[in-house]
Amino acid sequence: MKLGIARERREGERRVAATPETVKQLAGLGLEVLVESRAGVSAGHADDEYREAGAQIVADIDPALLDILAHVRPLELPTATALKRGAVTVGLASPSSELATVRVLAERGVTSFALELVPRISRAQSMDALSSQALVAGYRCVLEAAIRLPRFFPLYMTAAGTVPPARVLVLGVGVAGLQAIGTAKRLGARVSANDIRPSSAEEVTSMGGTFIKLDLETAEAAGGYARELSADRGALQRQLLAPHVAGSDVLITTAAVPGRHAPLLVTREMVQGMRPGSVVVDLAAESGGNVEGSVPGRDVHVPTADGKGTVTVVGLKDAPSAMPTDASRLYAKNVANLLALMTRDGTVVPDFDDDVIAGACLTHDGVVRHPPTAEALAALTGENAPGDARADASADAPGDTPGDTADETGTAGETDNDLADELAKGPVKASENEGVV
Repeated sequence: MKLGIARERREGERRVAATPETVKQLAGLGLEVLVESRAGVSAGHADDEYREAGAQIVADIDPALLDILAHVRPLELPTATALKRGAVTVGLASPSSELATVRVLAERGVTSFALELVPRISRAQSMDALSSQALVAGYRCVLEAAIRLPRFFPLYMTAAGTVPPARVLVLGVGVAGLQAIGTAKRLGARVSANDIRPSSAEEVTSMGGTFIKLDLETAEAAGGYARELSADRGALQRQLLAPHVAGSDVLITTAAVPGRHAPLLVTREMVQGMRPGSVVVDLAAESGGNVEGSVPGRDVHVPTADGKGTVTVVGLKDAPSAMPTDASRLYAKNVANLLALMTRDGTVVPDFDDDVIAGACLTHDGVVRHPPTAEALAALTGENAPGDARADASADAPGDTPGDTADETGTAGETDNDLADELAKGPVKASENEGVV
């Protein structure tokens, strides 16, 4: 079977769905790997490296000739339309915000796998793209803050005097949040963190941080993940967080929920209460922002309440793409491992009795197999989704496995992998790289 690795064309995307290392793995499965010329250049991989690994380099990838297509960003409509019936796709699909593409994939008879839907179970960890990319994002956001902060992160004791360490506050203790805590600690900062899940306190401590316990009701859902706070509880949360925000030199927020506007954790008034020169990094800026006034891809300077300076609010955009080499290394392994699970004697044959395969499948044989997405399509069009088989899909694709987002913070809302809560309210505008950051 022919497996295509196309060059990502969305602006700002520098990752690639396969590396020379994973090409060897895929070729070893008996797949014929075609890599579009310069597909891996931005991630540090030249065409010759892919060729040496066993891939065929082609000038352009023609989706109509492929049996399998691996991708990073959600497929664009022209690509989805060009795929032949029975083709298989593997990549991030952002189903709640790409409903038109999902409909086309179903109508074309394409078997598509969305890495956002991979179940959160031990056996599927090596295929968990949300966590692997959140790892990159959590690391990157600390570096972005350190570059902008006009002072040191670590403690310095010199003949000229003592420089105290920077104080970093992380809101959300999911994969990205934990990585942010660890990175800030390694840079020498004094780190504290908050999460509405009591179980996260131990995780914060294990990373060397101090857990901030608020006088707030527990909001922990099944599997140890958080549920969204009510409006009045969210307001109380912000009130209780305000003095901790004001006392921080760096604030990092990580709450991003696929298919929905990111929860508001920090108001403009809270930002203005910080000291001049402080830095705020909003990892969820692309999906609406956890910080009031953040703008994706831009630095916004907010005057402090005392009028003595400004606070820099960084709306982080394309965080994993800012570190394309290692982000691609991890992502490509996620893709290759999922394909390896489905490949027998050089042929990709999904076994829908396997919970991992069934859970990750978005469309198959003309049917939208992911029930929440099928419901969203029906709500959008006022008719049944392609295949009208949501009942069957429910049996094949368990959608109650909780999962992370670009970081699955427990601060003001946590996503479930099935997107059920999000999509039950109807389709909404979401971040372009939903669940990736």
